[in-house]
Amino acid sequence: MSPSARTAAFAVVIGVYAAAGLAALAVAQIRLHPLTVTLLADVAATLVVFAASAVAGNASLYDPYWSVAPPIVVIAWAFAGHSAGARQAAVVVLVLAWAVRLTGNWAGSWRGLRHEDWRYVDLRRQTADRLPWWVVNLFGIQLMPTLVVYVGLLSAWPAVAAATRPLNWLDVVATGVTASAVAVEALADRQLHRFAADPANRERIADVGLWRWSRHPNYVGEIGLWIGLWLFGLAAAPSWWWTVVGPLAMVALFAFVSVPLMDKRSLERRPGYAEHMRRVAPLIPWPRPAKT
Repeated sequence: MSPSARTAAFAVVIGVYAAAGLAALAVAQIRLHPLTVTLLADVAATLVVFAASAVAGNASLYDPYWSVAPPIVVIAWAFAGHSAGARQAAVVVLVLAWAVRLTGNWAGSWRGLRHEDWRYVDLRRQTADRLPWWVVNLFGIQLMPTLVVYVGLLSAWPAVAAATRPLNWLDVVATGVTASAVAVEALADRQLHRFAADPANRERIADVGLWRWSRHPNYVGEIGLWIGLWLFGLAAAPSWWWTVVGPLAMVALFAFVSVPLMDKRSLERRPGYAEHMRRVAPLIPWPRPAKT
């Protein structure tokens, strides 16, 4: 794709997300509890992105939403709170660091408006005779992740806006877990990009760095982020322990949807991947057996 065409494609994405932001801002004027307002605003923004993806015929317009929406939600909650402090600052900074890196990772790999994620292409083909594509796109690809991410973010609410406890040792643990998760995800993606950029590794299985210990270390980092946010919420207000449903939903999403899809694709494209699966853990790493 030419640089000018790619630039134009990014301009379209920026325009779509600006319109989504305006829709969210309009909904945010409703006088309800901040948790309710941000949920409604989140859904409104998703509907705008969905409409644009339907017009463009490309569900991947939604892809950056996963990392763009969370920091906006968390910052909105921080402003809705009644006090600022080290815990609030730590959560906002860590979520921003995660979001900027993940959005940049998406931008570096996206090739333009004609580039649609292979998972959506497969899903479109698999559901062609059963459901209209707009139903699958709206509910399966866009609204479902928006709601899952929102549930995952709920534990950040007490941490940034409704704390009942001062800073404590659990905040230190939460900071360590969240920062480590962001670092693991960044390192895993960097190692994979460097591996894939080497022509000698074409069709080879990534087996370097973190990828020697886990088939999907980037997902391990992603899950760790949501666990870290829950620990922040627990440190701030133990009565919000039930928001553990957020990280549990993320574990389920990655373990039972993302990992099987990625492994199936690799089995089809990379010789020897079945043996790789037997030797290397899908998520949580374990020591590899010695080669004989």
